[in-house]
Amino acid sequence: MNTTNIPFQETGFFSKIMCDYLDKDSKLRDFYQNYPDLDGFSAQITQKETSFSLETRKVLVTALQKQYKTVDVSVNTSNNIELLAKTNTFTVTTGHQLNLFTGPLYFLYKIFSTINLAAQLSEKFSDKNFVPVYWMATEDHDFEEINFFNFKGKKVQWNSKQTGAVGRFSTEGLAAVFNEFSKHIGGSKNAVYLKQLFSKAYLEHKTLAEATLFIANELFKDYGLVVVDADNSLLKNLFIPYAKKELLENTSFKQVSNSNSILEKDYKVQVNPREINLFYVKDNIRERIVFEDEIYTIFGTDITFSENEILTELSSNPERFSPNVIMRPLYQEVILPNLCYIGGGGEMAYWLQLKAYFDAVDVVFPILLLRNSVQVISEKQEEKLAKLSISKQELFLNQHKLINQKVAEYSQVSVNFNQQKEFLQEQFNDLRIIAAKTDASFIGAVNAQERKQIKGLENLEKRMQRAEKRKHKELVTRITELQNEILPNQGLEERQRNFSEYYLAYGSKFLDILKEELNPLDLEFTVLTL
Repeated sequence: MNTTNIPFQETGFFSKIMCDYLDKDSKLRDFYQNYPDLDGFSAQITQKETSFSLETRKVLVTALQKQYKTVDVSVNTSNNIELLAKTNTFTVTTGHQLNLFTGPLYFLYKIFSTINLAAQLSEKFSDKNFVPVYWMATEDHDFEEINFFNFKGKKVQWNSKQTGAVGRFSTEGLAAVFNEFSKHIGGSKNAVYLKQLFSKAYLEHKTLAEATLFIANELFKDYGLVVVDADNSLLKNLFIPYAKKELLENTSFKQVSNSNSILEKDYKVQVNPREINLFYVKDNIRERIVFEDEIYTIFGTDITFSENEILTELSSNPERFSPNVIMRPLYQEVILPNLCYIGGGGEMAYWLQLKAYFDAVDVVFPILLLRNSVQVISEKQEEKLAKLSISKQELFLNQHKLINQKVAEYSQVSVNFNQQKEFLQEQFNDLRIIAAKTDASFIGAVNAQERKQIKGLENLEKRMQRAEKRKHKELVTRITELQNEILPNQGLEERQRNFSEYYLAYGSKFLDILKEELNPLDLEFTVLTL
């Protein structure tokens, strides 16, 4: 096994806003609190320590202990839950949807980034405790986003007509999914483990939230991971003041809209706020709250409230008020002694939209850390890359560009006409000088002729490149097949493949390697050869 690290910015798979954040571009300085380095964490600890109450810690611990009664909690996780009651304990958190059987591979990378960061901070700040947390998105209602996973190119899917918050979904019907998955996985020792993990999670637990908690606990309990299901009345009670402010003052809409107006000058914003960024959750509905004509209406239903009625409902049943994508980060930071949120590029981008909102409601904004990303390649694939003279960095090039580059390297003639284009431009520069001295009206004709000649050279260049590709057809085929094998659909495999493929091949060793090799503070993309 060997490891190669590549700067995120050089892979071509990360947005401009994310690359600028990693480069500490001044345009983004007002949109985050502290940068994800050890100096930043030192400052963050001080800020969070003085703003997080002991009473909130007690409620958090009580809620977690109650939640963990449904699973076999490890000593490490149990100890971490108890540590959260202490004022010198902090969390580092990642979040993820309740994807069927963990969904894409990056589920693992998110959580190991979080586990390893907690360990690194424990070494650096030995008088403090740091607990890794996985926040389950139990209140989401986008079932179509989570009801499947990919296994060796096949889509394993759960069909259900249930509606509302997905964490409350019954696991009824997942036996059929288990049977379908079992057909494709074989009977090896690792396959047996995967079948048992799926079966115990989904066939022995009543809700999707309980099943996902079981899987996360089974995979990561030895590392002390604490899983949070915030669809909880005790925790929602802590959020009442912020929900009330949202209902009466539309604070998030005002602050995030203002931030978006600044950010969109240079970047594409990820999310746009509504006037009220809360959902109402009850039974099998999760619908947004709309305020019109002095009445609060639950969209798509006949449920309505006056101002006094909705505030009474909030006070009596806080679990019925669910934050959307704009307010969920605030809810997280209100109930956790959290220092850092770890997520993917898209998540980091929308968190950057929220800093002013946090300031307005006087909640400390967390450090934002781009999670580890990993590309796994086999030793056989590495040998093929070497034979084709493709480096790990070049692997991530656009396929058209990679093929052109390699064909040019293998060709005995140059199909790059840059030198000829520069020579031609020099000639036309001289002609423009002559035209200006003769009759300035000729300059337009000179420019037009230049464009025509340059276009002709470009067309000739493309034709010769195509001819060289035909000449090196076998090379093109080998490059295309290998890159498609490693990067399915010309994208990162971590966004498409499921962990079960690698667990099937390597067993628990795969998890051990990730724990050993991923360094979240390196801020680099990791290529693992196994």
